[in-house]
Amino acid sequence: MQPIETERLILRNFQEGDAERLFAYLHTPVSSCFLDLKLTDLAAARADAVARSGDDQQIAVALKGSGQLIGDLFAHPEAEEPDTVSAGWNFNPAFAGRGFALEAARALFDHLFSTAGTRRLYAYVEDHNTRSRQLCERLGMRHEGTFVEYVTFSSDAAGEPIYENTMQYAILSREWEKG
Repeated sequence: MQPIETERLILRNFQEGDAERLFAYLHTPVSSCFLDLKLTDLAAARADAVARSGDDQQIAVALKGSGQLIGDLFAHPEAEEPDTVSAGWNFNPAFAGRGFALEAARALFDHLFSTAGTRRLYAYVEDHNTRSRQLCERLGMRHEGTFVEYVTFSSDAAGEPIYENTMQYAILSREWEKG
């Protein structure tokens, strides 16, 4: 992908050199939906960074001055409806509370709506993930519904699945343009 620059960030393809910073937030994922991305060591992080580097749907978010990876975004077009895109974010908690996720997501949404022909963006968020819910709302996304006990990412001590409620947020291109 062509890099996208904001005031403080660069959205770009992953690079092998991102491995250590990727490991910093994926050795213990904060959000349960990213548990399947958990990295066990730096070698796994290198392999993951290399795999992501060839995928324009996996977007590294780096600080503009240093190039330091602080998180990532994804944008997955639907197979049947390519103008409909599932978007999401995962940031290193050490960089939380500074508006980086909002700045990065805004830039990605703007790119997808203005140059990629996207008609509709949506995001799934666990109901207990307050920060992501707030981010969706700051992006102008509407809450379209909640799927009760929709998905499981982990099990309890007895091995029983723990089901989570998942909220869906979305925004249309015409709504983004008015925003």
